[in-house]
Amino acid sequence: MSVLSGFGRLYRGETTVDYYGNRRAAFFVSGAFMVVTFVALVVGGLNLGIDFKGGVAWEAPASAKFGEAEAREVLDANGIDTATAKVQILAGTEGERVRVQVGDQPDDVRKTVQEAIATKAGVDAQDVSVAAVSSSWGRSITEKAVRALLVFFVLVSLYIAWRFEWKMALAAIAAMAHDVLISVGIYAVLRFEVTPATVVAFLTILGYSLYDTVVVFDKVRENIDRFASSRISMGNIVNVSSNQVLARSLNTTLSSALPVISLLVVGSFIMGAKSLEEFAIALLVGMITGTYSSIFVATPLYAVMKNREPKYASVANQVAKGAEMAALFEHSTARAAQKAAAGEGSATRESQVLRNTASNVLTHPPRPRKRRRR
Repeated sequence: MSVLSGFGRLYRGETTVDYYGNRRAAFFVSGAFMVVTFVALVVGGLNLGIDFKGGVAWEAPASAKFGEAEAREVLDANGIDTATAKVQILAGTEGERVRVQVGDQPDDVRKTVQEAIATKAGVDAQDVSVAAVSSSWGRSITEKAVRALLVFFVLVSLYIAWRFEWKMALAAIAAMAHDVLISVGIYAVLRFEVTPATVVAFLTILGYSLYDTVVVFDKVRENIDRFASSRISMGNIVNVSSNQVLARSLNTTLSSALPVISLLVVGSFIMGAKSLEEFAIALLVGMITGTYSSIFVATPLYAVMKNREPKYASVANQVAKGAEMAALFEHSTARAAQKAAAGEGSATRESQVLRNTASNVLTHPPRPRKRRRR
């Protein structure tokens, strides 16, 4: 029964998690991931695919006579270093295929290896595909991706600064950079291959991260207006807002992740479409980090910056928990409901109720103003 009650409170946005109070732990976790990312990039770098490094790839039907071991024998016989070669067995609807990737080779070596693979596999030379890619093409993709990333950051910053405020824009950019860096770090640590499909997925991650962050910020702005007449700390506003949209963020991530998981399982593992695996893994990682950063990184970071304003600085350390936070939920919801039912005519009465509630919730209620001497 308690589990069902917990899910019900989550669905109604009535959980009382202290996100702002746990911000240091969240920042520490994110910082640790960042350190791991930088170490992995410095030590091992990214596992760049043939499209970025340049090289040659051969593909031939796999059989009992031709597999990974036989492919490496062909490379050895033609003087190609097998230590840097990448040999994969790809599954597909037409059966398994062996893909062999090496660095750039002269035309005569490409043809010789193609014929040797065909002989080993017992097929015609035409059945062995050869693909050669220049490294300049990969550099061109990288440069365009970086430019697109910078333009996206600038446009998003300007829009959020205009639509909300510049502090929200800074927090949103930090969250998006956080998501991309962690996704890149996971690829560097686990040695996943980076291909053009991966780059597209990294850029797509920015959209998911931004969507989740804007949803939370919109609720924060709404609650700032609702609590405008009371001395409620920004930590309380952030906690109320994050808990209210938690179910929506989780539902959005889950509904988006299910198709990606099916794409990964069916498209990659069953049908053997390698490009789908590269795209789906990056998307899945980005969705998870995007949901995390919108609540644990962007919103607390915004609250930290906002607490430096004179209006919130005096109450920055006052954060409601448990029943006190639940009281803020009730009056935030009541204010919105009564405004919708009775219009703005009840705003004065609601403002007074809210001020009384704020005084009960805060550890140190606001002091009465001193009368000026005449």
